[in-house]
Amino acid sequence: MFGNFPIGHIVPKKIDPKDVPEPTPVNIPRYQPFAREDASLDVSEALPTLLQHTGRPLTDLLGTKGLSAIGLNLTLDASLEQLIPDPSYIPDFHQWEQLSADEARERNQSTRRPLRNGNLSPGCQTFLERKKELSNTNEDGFRTVRRIPPPKGKQHARLGNAYEFFRCLEMFTSFWDDPTQPPDLPPSPEIGPSDSAPAAAEGSSSGKPDKELEEVRIIRTETGRSMPPEYRQSLLSAFIKLVSYDFGCSVSMARLEPRLHMCSPEGSASPRKSYFTSNASFIFQSPKTREEARAGTVYGPVGAACARPTTDFTTPDVETAQALDLAREIVAALITAQHRAREGKAETRFGEGQWWTKEPRWGGGSGGPIGREIARDAVQGDKDARPRGGDGMPVTKKPRKNMSIYDNYRMVRPPAGTWDKKTRYEAIGKAQGADYDDIFVISSLFHHVSILRVRVPMRLLDIFAGSPEADPTKRSWGGVQAWRSPWYDLFKTEERIEAMKTLWPVMAFQMRNDTGQEDDVPMADA
Repeated sequence: MFGNFPIGHIVPKKIDPKDVPEPTPVNIPRYQPFAREDASLDVSEALPTLLQHTGRPLTDLLGTKGLSAIGLNLTLDASLEQLIPDPSYIPDFHQWEQLSADEARERNQSTRRPLRNGNLSPGCQTFLERKKELSNTNEDGFRTVRRIPPPKGKQHARLGNAYEFFRCLEMFTSFWDDPTQPPDLPPSPEIGPSDSAPAAAEGSSSGKPDKELEEVRIIRTETGRSMPPEYRQSLLSAFIKLVSYDFGCSVSMARLEPRLHMCSPEGSASPRKSYFTSNASFIFQSPKTREEARAGTVYGPVGAACARPTTDFTTPDVETAQALDLAREIVAALITAQHRAREGKAETRFGEGQWWTKEPRWGGGSGGPIGREIARDAVQGDKDARPRGGDGMPVTKKPRKNMSIYDNYRMVRPPAGTWDKKTRYEAIGKAQGADYDDIFVISSLFHHVSILRVRVPMRLLDIFAGSPEADPTKRSWGGVQAWRSPWYDLFKTEERIEAMKTLWPVMAFQMRNDTGQEDDVPMADA
């Protein structure tokens, strides 16, 4: 910590308002692909054909052509009833908001449902608490985070569980203009976040009037394009945790790099396997026992969180740029679907049991010595020769506990595994017996958040795994349907509360108990 603020939040202490750079424009992408299920496809643009050339750049495989090849249909500004597969898991938020604190406490138990982890879901009382915490104005929340004295006659805002959210949102103020602040408000002497608290303290001790302490405003000093990507990831994670924690879930980065694995169709002349990476993090169900928690065990993934640093959707052209951004979200959804489809299976590494992963050979030959293996005798002055002591005898070295880099390279074996041994892969929330899996991606751009639901057919995952397609001009999986909620600005109080109302039923649906126990629980007002 530096003063009252994290070291990572480095901004100039003073800056002339005339020197503030132009703000980065906020242009939310609106690309909306549409594909007919019964339409015939061009063989050159069909998914099996694209998978035969897995070395192509992202613009070819998962740009407009790739989204058309998988048959993506996207519905924008979807309602909650469209976003949630079972609308019965959408609480009556309007009725909950009319309850007083005492009424919410009395009716809280009747609004809770059994979860798959053995606990009960949060009820109306928890919802009202989270809403109250998020309802704090940005100014009040930032004052608490910066430890700036509150205005005369007021107390610090009680942020509670939303403290981390406001701390991360406060970091955005150096790069983005807060739309809740009046644009014509004159700047205060406390311009930079790292300079605000000391200046306020000096003002109170030097006899300045209290009115100056009330005029606290942070001036943006950088552009949104220059904001570190981890700021957006931290804000998104903090927002998701506000809801997911009460449902027994957490947000974390994968221990192994998330990859969308793709294989060329079986029987291809040149079989290939490739992958696309993603910087998405995942929502996991937390461990059920203390021993699993100590071991780092998680279940799922329940969903994905995809925060992207893109701020310009005009290059190389608007349609391509917006399609690529949507493709990154779809990649995150497909990766999540592949991980969830591992339930009950054991990992088989690519090439395991094949001759080219166990038979020594170099350049297609039968094998033989290479490198140091050719010249066994040490040459005079050779750097690799073993050092000798005063008596001419080689100096004894401690035995090596692990394999040297050279010996490790010399081995012939399959590629490294891609499954996390500490993750119990489960399709949490998947409809029993369904031939599809509903994947939820919490997406973030600029200082906005949106929730995307992607219905991934299991047949499509088989195609990515190398299953042949009888007729390349037809999609045997039909298509991929997706729904996107409106984009919510996390700077605005009303919109971040609406975002919480959208995420709440998503977690309730995914973490539901499918054993039928919920039938024995009263569900009034749920």
